[in-house]
Amino acid sequence: MPAIEEYALIGDLHTAALISREGSIDWLCLPDFDDPACFAALLGDESAGSWQLRPVAGGHVVSRSYEDDTLVLRTRWEAPDGVVDVVDFMPPRDRAVDLVRIVEGVRGQVSMRTAVRLRFDYGRVRPWIRAGEHRVGERRPGTPEERPAHGVTETTRMVSAVAGPDSAWLNSDVPVHHTGDHLEAEFRVEPGDRVAFVLTHQRSHLPQPDVADPVTALAQTRRFWRTWASSCTYRGRWEPEVRRSLLLLKALTFADTGGIVAAATTSLPEEIGGVRNWDYRYCWLRDATFTLQAFLANGYSDEARAWRDWLVRAVAGDPAGLQIMYGLDGTRRIPEQTLDWLPGYRDSRPVRIGNAAADQHQLDVWGETLDGLYLGRQADLDMTDAAWDMQLALLDWLADHWVDPDNGLWEMRGPRRHFVHSKAMAWVGFERAIRTVEEGHLSGDIDRWRKTADEIHAEVCARGFDPERNTFTQFYGSRGLDASLLLLPRVGFLPWDDPRIVGTVDAVSRELDRDGYLLRYDPTADGGPDGLPGDEGAFLACSFWLVDALHGIGEQERAERLFRRLLDLRNEVGMLAEEVDPATGHHLGNTPQAFSLVGLVNSARHLGEHRRSDSRDACG
Repeated sequence: MPAIEEYALIGDLHTAALISREGSIDWLCLPDFDDPACFAALLGDESAGSWQLRPVAGGHVVSRSYEDDTLVLRTRWEAPDGVVDVVDFMPPRDRAVDLVRIVEGVRGQVSMRTAVRLRFDYGRVRPWIRAGEHRVGERRPGTPEERPAHGVTETTRMVSAVAGPDSAWLNSDVPVHHTGDHLEAEFRVEPGDRVAFVLTHQRSHLPQPDVADPVTALAQTRRFWRTWASSCTYRGRWEPEVRRSLLLLKALTFADTGGIVAAATTSLPEEIGGVRNWDYRYCWLRDATFTLQAFLANGYSDEARAWRDWLVRAVAGDPAGLQIMYGLDGTRRIPEQTLDWLPGYRDSRPVRIGNAAADQHQLDVWGETLDGLYLGRQADLDMTDAAWDMQLALLDWLADHWVDPDNGLWEMRGPRRHFVHSKAMAWVGFERAIRTVEEGHLSGDIDRWRKTADEIHAEVCARGFDPERNTFTQFYGSRGLDASLLLLPRVGFLPWDDPRIVGTVDAVSRELDRDGYLLRYDPTADGGPDGLPGDEGAFLACSFWLVDALHGIGEQERAERLFRRLLDLRNEVGMLAEEVDPATGHHLGNTPQAFSLVGLVNSARHLGEHRRSDSRDACG
């Protein structure tokens, strides 16, 4: 199984496919991010579904990159008999799902082979395959003539694969053979030849879909992404890195609702062979403010508004029922189950779908929600009175429950505790409400809010701070630290130049260091705070927070040095996963990770700004 960092992503703003450096599509959920995968080899092997496309005689990839400012992936193969390019993309959807693969001859006469193994329901269901009607037209210019095939059971240019609610249609410029348990084709390309394959998904009860013309779809896809990228306003030292990260972040956006998934995958392990394997194909409230910052600061107010609107819809209702995550459309029920027929990525079991953490009590999400909505109001994102009424209800609930222990930012599956970050974010919720009233936007009981905020602040400083070590701690009475403590000055809890903040940054950067990167927390401290066995890698979002914190306390050189190291972790197409193994540099966890990409974008912006010590600098 390829390393996690060997994958690239293509997507259509509803779902995404992961393509290995060796030309195999090993992950694709249809029709949406959180639906079952039809290619799930990423969590097993090719028998769980994959789509391979490569030279028959082997060879090696000499380059792989996105065409500038697009999500069109171009891979150049150098084979013994010549050179070919493979172009992969998914047109932004306005109908059924299309995945397009085009082989272009560059030099010589290269024999190519493709093998498609469709397996619905995460590799468990083999579809019924039959020939379909070819609906694109005659052979296009540049398409090679048909050549004889041998040892086949059926030959066609259009194949349908049906299983339960799903149907997929493979349309090909060359004959496709249904052999055994897969579809395959062998063909030869010369300079100027172009051979296209289009995989189209549609619900099985619907008629056979019209197939996208590959050439037209390619032009439309290029135009869409280049137009979108042209709105980026970032101008700084890391413009290519920021633009690419924003493009990947956009690819994780669900166009119908504005929700943004935490990652495109499930169950990629935080420790190879371990059990820390989670489903990240949902939308987390904790990401809201960071994501809004990244979009708003770089010219993408439409995306910020859509994300804000998703947030308002998702959290509407009983404030006591506020969850840490929701489905793409705001769905609340995300039951967790394991897929026992899949062995997991490099035997990392179990493979999970759904996420039981949705039912946890995490106090910080009230503050994060209120902070995100405050940021939206500051950016003039058309906040309504109804949204303020909802915030008042959240504040009423928070006033009575901020004293409760919780599971914390990192979804601890151990006992509930009084996490410092959670309490500080409760303070943030009241502080943002006070600002809203003081700035003349709306009315509210600021005397009560100020009294509650002062109580929270005093308690955190008294019970969450270790004066002997001059650092805040993970939870009250803990000896352990937590990378989320780096956010205390960023949200305005204390100014950057407060000695307690400087001491905390120093302690976190020292005690949670893993070969120059940062752990979220020490999983062995305090008897194992997360209730899980095993270890994990360095968390990339936290390492970006350390960049921001070092910059905030005036350690500019250290901040930039760490930032450059983090940039070097990106693969050649800009992908970042959730974590990194510091010993090997290999990516760990689900990919691409929105939290990591947002961290990169925001850190690049922070490093271009002067340090500010104002404790009210909440948004950046």
